[in-house]
Amino acid sequence: MPFFIDVIVPLPLEQRFTYSITDEEQRRLKVGMRVAVPFGKRKVYTAIVAKIHQTPPLRYDAKPTEEVLEDQPTITAHQLKLWKWMSNYYLCTEGEILRSALPSALLIESETVVEPHPDFNLDLIDDIETLSDQEYLILQALQKQSLLKIGEIISILDKKTIFPVINAMAEKSYILVNQELNKQYKPKLQKYLRLADQYSSEADLPTLLNQLEKAKKQKEALLQFFNFKAKTQKPISKKLLKEKAGVSASVVKSLIDKSILEEYYIKKDRVEHHAEAIDSEIQLNEYQEAALSQIQQGFEELHVCLLQGVTSSGKTEVYIKLIETAIKKGEQVLYLLPEIALTTQLIKRLQDYFGDEVLVYHSKYSVNERVEVYRHLLNRTKGKIVIGARSSVFLPFKNLGLVVVDESHETSFKQFDPAPRYHARDTAIVLASIFGAKTLLGTATPSLESFYNVKQEKYAFAKLSKRFGNVVPPKVELVDLKDQQRKQKMTGHFSETLLKAIESTLKEGQQIILFQNRRGYSPILECNTCGHAPQCPNCDVSLTYHKHNNSLRCHYCGYHIAMQTKCMACGSTDVTTKGFGTEQIETELNALFEDKVIKRMDLDTTRGKYAYEKLISSFENREIDILVGTQMLTKGLDFRHVKLVGVMNADSLLNFPDFRAHEKSFQLLVQVAGRAGRTEEQGQVLIQTYNPYHRILQQVTTNSYDEMFKEQLDQRRHFKYPPLFRMIKITFRSRDLNKMNEASDWLALFYRQIFKANVLGPEFPAISRIRNEYHKNILIKIPPEQSLSKTKSYVKSGIDKFKSIAQFRSIKVQANVDPY
Repeated sequence: MPFFIDVIVPLPLEQRFTYSITDEEQRRLKVGMRVAVPFGKRKVYTAIVAKIHQTPPLRYDAKPTEEVLEDQPTITAHQLKLWKWMSNYYLCTEGEILRSALPSALLIESETVVEPHPDFNLDLIDDIETLSDQEYLILQALQKQSLLKIGEIISILDKKTIFPVINAMAEKSYILVNQELNKQYKPKLQKYLRLADQYSSEADLPTLLNQLEKAKKQKEALLQFFNFKAKTQKPISKKLLKEKAGVSASVVKSLIDKSILEEYYIKKDRVEHHAEAIDSEIQLNEYQEAALSQIQQGFEELHVCLLQGVTSSGKTEVYIKLIETAIKKGEQVLYLLPEIALTTQLIKRLQDYFGDEVLVYHSKYSVNERVEVYRHLLNRTKGKIVIGARSSVFLPFKNLGLVVVDESHETSFKQFDPAPRYHARDTAIVLASIFGAKTLLGTATPSLESFYNVKQEKYAFAKLSKRFGNVVPPKVELVDLKDQQRKQKMTGHFSETLLKAIESTLKEGQQIILFQNRRGYSPILECNTCGHAPQCPNCDVSLTYHKHNNSLRCHYCGYHIAMQTKCMACGSTDVTTKGFGTEQIETELNALFEDKVIKRMDLDTTRGKYAYEKLISSFENREIDILVGTQMLTKGLDFRHVKLVGVMNADSLLNFPDFRAHEKSFQLLVQVAGRAGRTEEQGQVLIQTYNPYHRILQQVTTNSYDEMFKEQLDQRRHFKYPPLFRMIKITFRSRDLNKMNEASDWLALFYRQIFKANVLGPEFPAISRIRNEYHKNILIKIPPEQSLSKTKSYVKSGIDKFKSIAQFRSIKVQANVDPY
């Protein structure tokens, strides 16, 4: 009886697909292995075997697989279980999860290639003029090389639409069109030297040295080779042998040519952290000990514990103690962080305790580097501790014992695009529960959802209320910008109070962090004559001015033009910038403090692979006096010599069109304040605002989290928002505005018949057009007593019905569960 496999294809398709396999393949295959399968007319994809069975598909004939790509599974049973949960919970497909979960180098896809037809010969063609110019160019190129890729044909013909030409040539039997598997991952091989086999016994060595009696340098190189091997037993490279023996490359090459030494390859890791564990015991203070014991007691009853520790209270030491316990039990640990910037400092701290057992996984690593980390975990060759950003939840853990989610309140843990639109904190909790592991959520300012779960006794709770070493919390002051402007005490965007504080801090030789949550020089360039501001042609936003390359740039689609000296509408030269970003703060500081080193940390300055590392280590080594940055500066970084933190404008955070704006503002301002005064001397935090009597700002100055939580929860209860109500956001995208309006109204009406008043919209978001596509949203609120799974099934059936209507097929629609 024939065998079949159900596979997950890396495409946004609902169901799994069935392929036939031979008896020999059936003996080789296991669930979780990668296979190359044909899909559609011409493409071949890497698919994951999800089930092996003997039931043929009902509605189509099962195609055979192209190739089995490996001997061992790449995906574990635990991963498949997590994917199933994610596809149900986040209303996405397993194919979309597969695309995110596997490093792209393991997702081999076919590439269309063109080769000459075996029966065709260009020289034997009777009338060359019957060929079109394009056909002749392709056939000429095929005379020089055996096959051409699509990209090469595009550049030969200098046009993008090439398939009509290729298909016509294939019909005339001039060429063959095939699919070639593009195997991306290549292991890094390093070349070393060893003694040839014929000289492996010690008896042969005197004869060998006698042979080299006249070649003194070669003999010296060989003696150094023996000496090095005797001392270290490590492999030796050409370069090292040259240095040890003090000879040239030609001497070593002569030994290889004489077959005395031979070259061989060793597979090496692309990322190697040469670190040894420093055998030093962590000494916890009494508050940390109390928090650790609260966590351990909490874990006895519940699987998730929230640790609320004020900034600089030493949460990391508590994490290390818990990690140590898990490692001793032979378990793996996942340490999740919201920002890649945070991994830079943390890697060093964890390696001091655990050596090279620490692996790092995030998007700044190349595809091949991510494959190596993935394989180490899969084969358990290395890495009991993984530090990573949100994508680390997809790694193939075998024996996960503990998950630490640091800065667990951060919105960076939520993925918005592309699908799966998952929240890494919530996914990590489910991943831990699949293994029966424990999850610790650590933060100074818990999200309302997490703290509400503590109040509902779903999570255990532990608290660290004192800073490490009994350091005094920083003094937080609000600076009234209205008052400063009235008294004409402003210098650029700096109040007199902030400038004086900067000057005195610099005199003391201490460092300063300035926070402005907007990059670029200025968000708006405006004409003073007619009021025109240059807009992005593809998005409904104004262009941001970047001074360093004198350009106007859109932060949504990347469109950019040169800085305009005249108004584009009326031609007036009276144009000025409005608003300010990190680049303008940096420029003003350079003018005010010419002898000081001022650097900027935002998306523009951290694009390189090691950019975070260089900036953070320079700041730690006190090479930088003032660091200006966006919110990537505010999270969990530990700088020992920062005495002053300045927030340039708190109002831009508070006046944001989002139901979480006040909660986020509180979290962000408390976190940025926590960067100041982390050693003996008390730090100072100055927050510039036009509204110093705002409730949230007053709560930040006194660090009143409980008060903020109570007020925000009352508002959420009143307006029916999370954590009391759940939410699903349906987003429509289309270039045709009228058709999108009609489509969104149709689906909103469908949902209103089921969910009544709990459907909001359809409504345009704050930015209604991005990359020439209009956006519109429907918000569905789910009351606590309403079944979440039934609600999702209705939401899904609504989207399925919508997609089946012919006139709406061009409209893109996507569901985002928990869109906050």
